[in-house]
Amino acid sequence: MARRWARRPEGSTWGDFGEDDQLGKLNLLTPEKVKQGIAEVREGLAFCLSMPLDYPGGAVLNARRHPPKLSPTLQDGCPCLNFPLSRLDGRNTDVLSDDQVTLALQYSTQWDSFAHVGARFDVSGTGVEEKVYYNGYRANEHIVGPFDYRDGEDIPVEGPYGARALDVSNMARKAIQGRAVLVDLKKHFGLNRHYVTYQDFRRVLELDHIVVEPGDMLVLRTGFTEVLVDMKRKPDINVLNETASVLDGRDSALLQWVTDSGISAICADNYAVEGLPAREAFGKRPALPLHHHCLFKLGVPLAELWWLKALADWLGARARSRFLLTAPPLYLPGAVGSPVTPVATV
Repeated sequence: MARRWARRPEGSTWGDFGEDDQLGKLNLLTPEKVKQGIAEVREGLAFCLSMPLDYPGGAVLNARRHPPKLSPTLQDGCPCLNFPLSRLDGRNTDVLSDDQVTLALQYSTQWDSFAHVGARFDVSGTGVEEKVYYNGYRANEHIVGPFDYRDGEDIPVEGPYGARALDVSNMARKAIQGRAVLVDLKKHFGLNRHYVTYQDFRRVLELDHIVVEPGDMLVLRTGFTEVLVDMKRKPDINVLNETASVLDGRDSALLQWVTDSGISAICADNYAVEGLPAREAFGKRPALPLHHHCLFKLGVPLAELWWLKALADWLGARARSRFLLTAPPLYLPGAVGSPVTPVATV
């Protein structure tokens, strides 16, 4: 029994990779899985799978997340862009530029860490639900914010704030790399909003002769970012809310496939991977059922807003679906999400 919990969620992987594990299914990215990815490299072509990090533009996809703001650092109180170092020593011939950025870490092409979404769950078996994350890591102990949010009361918490466990630095140290499998949902469902069920997904795999094996990273092309990029940083949220396929997080059979397949990650070009809002369900339930299943229960990280058009078109023209994916996040201790510049090599 792991020391942080006496009960684990039904169907979870808590403890399966060790009581202090913070990598979840990323543990399946073994040297053998990396070699399988390398074996898919035949042409030596590389594809950048990131949008520019100032996309989507504005804050209409998520009001909490705003575009990055670049600014120069200061040199002797002066903005350090085109700064002549002769000001420091008349003999210097250098001209120096140096900048900084304020960045919402999940604004654009990104990874979600396991510290991104937790749940209320009775980990102690006492009948009292606590706020916990993957493998029983605790809110206010391992993931620390300015307040302990309780029903009817917000209690200040002493910093420093951030994720002391389950943060993206674990994923960076893992140096995420291995075999990935692309499934082209746009090809089958077009660009209209469609909630993809297990039956839908199984049919696509069969029609395209795609085999997904344990440890593979699943990559989903829906066409969402293709529409988004065409909006040129002026996103129309009404159009985007009706655009492209999303996974149906309320479909228990689809969630069971995620479990049974043994995939190590899910990466998509849409916003949130799953449909938001999720289909209605009665009683107490997670608002983000796929996030709950993957991040909280299984330890399957999620990636969103990737740029997949060029890769998907290239693979589709050759009846291929597998490739080498290299996609470590920023090595930023304490962060619950991170920009990423994924690279596919074929």
